[in-house]
Formats: sequence, C-alpha cells, structure tokens
Amino acid sequence: MPNIQSATLTVGTGSEARAIAMETRSGGSPGLFWLGGFRSDMIGAKAMALDALGAEKGLAVTRFDYSAHGVSGGDFEQGTISRWLEEAQAVFATTTGPQIIVGSSMGGWIALLLVKAMLAAGTQRTKGLVLIAPGVDMTHERMLPEFSPEQHESLQNLGYVDRPSQYSSTPYRITRKLIEDGKQHLLFGGVIETGCPVVILQGGQDPDVPQAAAIKLVTHILHDPVTLTLIPDGDHRLSRPEDLARLRAAVMGLVEG
Repeated sequence: MPNIQSATLTVGTGSEARAIAMETRSGGSPGLFWLGGFRSDMIGAKAMALDALGAEKGLAVTRFDYSAHGVSGGDFEQGTISRWLEEAQAVFATTTGPQIIVGSSMGGWIALLLVKAMLAAGTQRTKGLVLIAPGVDMTHERMLPEFSPEQHESLQNLGYVDRPSQYSSTPYRITRKLIEDGKQHLLFGGVIETGCPVVILQGGQDPDVPQAAAIKLVTHILHDPVTLTLIPDGDHRLSRPEDLARLRAAVMGLVEG
C-alpha cells in the first residue's frame, strides 16, 4: 500500500479561508516539496515523478494544490501570488527537517519567494531548489507585455482578460487583481538570495518562459551555487520521459550533495 496521507489544510480566516488539499508521503530526509504552476495540479507528470522518486528512495514528499487549483477550494478570480504564497508557506510549515523544493513555472517564482521569506525570518531549512522553466515575475515579465491594447482596456474596464491556452480548452482568465498583486513580489532588479544550491531546468523550445528568462535569473543569483541546464528541444512542460529523468537526476544530485 502506498504510504500516502491525504489531508485538507485551512489557510486564512473568515471570508479569506481556503481549503487546501495536500498529499504527504512519509519518509526520510531531505523531504521533497512540490510547487506546481499556474492552473496546474499536484497529480501532473512531474509531481507524480517526484512522488515516485520519494517512494523509491524512502524520502518524504509533500504535494498540494493552490486554492482554485486541482481539488482545492476557492475562487480562481481571487487568486494572487500573495494568496498562493501564503498557502505554500502554510503547507511547508507542516513539513519537518531539510527540504528540497521543486517549483515548476509559476511554482519556481513562488519557490524563490518562499525561501526569501524564510531567510528573512531566520527559518531557512531548504537543502536545495530545483526550478523547472521558472516563471519569475511572470505577471510583469510575461503577461503584461503580451497584452494587446484591447486586452489592456479589458483589464482596466472589466478587471480581467481571457486568454486562450494551448493547455486547456477554456481560456485562462488573467485578473487585474493578480497583475497588481504581482507587482509587490517582483524579484528581478535586485540580487536573489536563496541560501542553498539552485538547479534550473529550461526548455529551448518553451513558448511560455523563453530560455532568456532562465539566463536572466542566473544573473540575479550571485551568492549561491546555480546550475542551468538548457534542453534544446524541450518545451514548457518538460514532462517527456527524458525530461523526467533529468528532473530525477537534478533532485538526487541535491539529495546526495
């Protein structure tokens, strides 16, 4: 029987309360902590590959869905980086001992914000970071610059923009609230401190987070070891068998390092 426990964690109070679904696999240290991307969930290929690695190596694994993602409760139009970061912090607080944080796309940004907050509080216990196509500052690096004049008008007048996505049959709704909140979490423009080794996996054929963004991130990590692997034919998801093998190798390099 898989040694996995399902739980629901309430984050926030009153009208701000959200029921966050999480899955934890008991095991040894360091634990593996998963942070998914925008509109993704904790049962995707990379998340489950991480869980399988934990099962094989006897390591604890923690996965969860942000509010309004997967099976967690909440209204997606209320979603912001602040809310999802708060949820990541609450779930991380349920873990013990050193952790390797694996963040994909938006989860890469939240991973960096999570360790930033821990460093500020003096509670950093991250053994390493694996960032997969990290969408750092995505609200202002990717979303805003790509809006047409009509979309900018919709954002201001309606409070949202509906954008088609190759990953879903329904458009993704980008809210003004998400964009405005993202501004307070921007990391580019200053040194990014992690207090641990960082491994970045980046696809060369990524239409959502170009490889230039990963290179830009490397130039901002000045005080911690960082390794960037560019996968020339890799896409944004990096979920092919060979990509999952690279993810496994990156995590094990940090586990054994």
